Amino acid sequence: MGRTVAVIGGGYGGAAVAKALDEDADVVLVDPKDAFVHAAGSLRALVDPGWAGNIFFPYDGLLRRGRFVRDRAVAVDGGGVTLASGDRIDADYLVLATGSGYPYPAKMDTDVASEALARLRATHDELAGSQRVLIVGAGPVGLELSGEIKAVWPDKHVVVVDPATELVPGHEPEMRDDLNRQLDGIGVELRLGTALSEQPPVEPGRAKTFTVGTTGGGDVTADIWFRCHGVRVESDYLGAALAAARTPKGQVRVTETLNVEGHGHIYALGDLTDVAEAKMAGYAMRHAEVVAENIRARLRGEEPTARYVPSPVPSVLLPLGPKGGVGQVPGPDGVSVLPAEAVAEYKGADLFTGRFTELFGTA
Repeated sequence: MGRTVAVIGGGYGGAAVAKALDEDADVVLVDPKDAFVHAAGSLRALVDPGWAGNIFFPYDGLLRRGRFVRDRAVAVDGGGVTLASGDRIDADYLVLATGSGYPYPAKMDTDVASEALARLRATHDELAGSQRVLIVGAGPVGLELSGEIKAVWPDKHVVVVDPATELVPGHEPEMRDDLNRQLDGIGVELRLGTALSEQPPVEPGRAKTFTVGTTGGGDVTADIWFRCHGVRVESDYLGAALAAARTPKGQVRVTETLNVEGHGHIYALGDLTDVAEAKMAGYAMRHAEVVAENIRARLRGEEPTARYVPSPVPSVLLPLGPKGGVGQVPGPDGVSVLPAEAVAEYKGADLFTGRFTELFGTA
């Protein structure tokens, strides 16, 4: 076989695998964006527009030998990818790394970095002038947004609504207790076991005072709201042979070597896969290491042996602003629950921007 590797999607896993293989193969990275967006920093970027430029990394500094193609994949088959422009990239190996979509502002709704930055700044101005904020969704994104807002504007009234009856299910009770304690301490109002009885009459991120009813009884009045739920897997571009490996959720079934089921030269990683674990940037980057190692083995004419086995311990780092937050990671005795100081040191202070300045050569 030849040495061309087409990587479809330049998010956390795609960028990492493209970089890892750059010296060993002829890498072509395809993504419709003009810059990598460090989505883990997008909520901080919303509340601090002076910091917002830190989450965008131009792709032109990522690869030394390989090339970046700014285009959208419309059909992937066993031999390569057809692009929206009509161009075709034939490849010996394919890596599917298109991830998932999520409502703005956790993920951007434009492929142009300058437009995304302008949109964040406009939303910041709308938020700055709003006293009452409604967040729909009490998962990690909604809670992190509540913490970022409170860190900048402690006097704003923030209410988080979710039909679930407890926070971060499946994690340690000790961590959940600390999370509830910290949210209470910063004045976030939680309304769990509650859903909105209707959509707010204004789009998310736009300032306009409204009142909506809830199924839990009691109205909510807010000046602005954000939707923090609704992950959408990006897999519509898969051709018939590959679409057969999709689950009903739109994810792709993979083997332990992260091959797409039934395709020895095609790999998938990150949110796109059906690997039984939370969909997090850190896991996507670990997938990238396994995929890169297995493609290198193939290039040497060897059988791939790297396996990805998800941790039995669910991990999470959930900052609540630069200084607060909760977390749990695998530890020597099973689970280590992290105090706020450790979460701030690991993630909250810079939200991992440092590792991406290194990856993209922008240090």
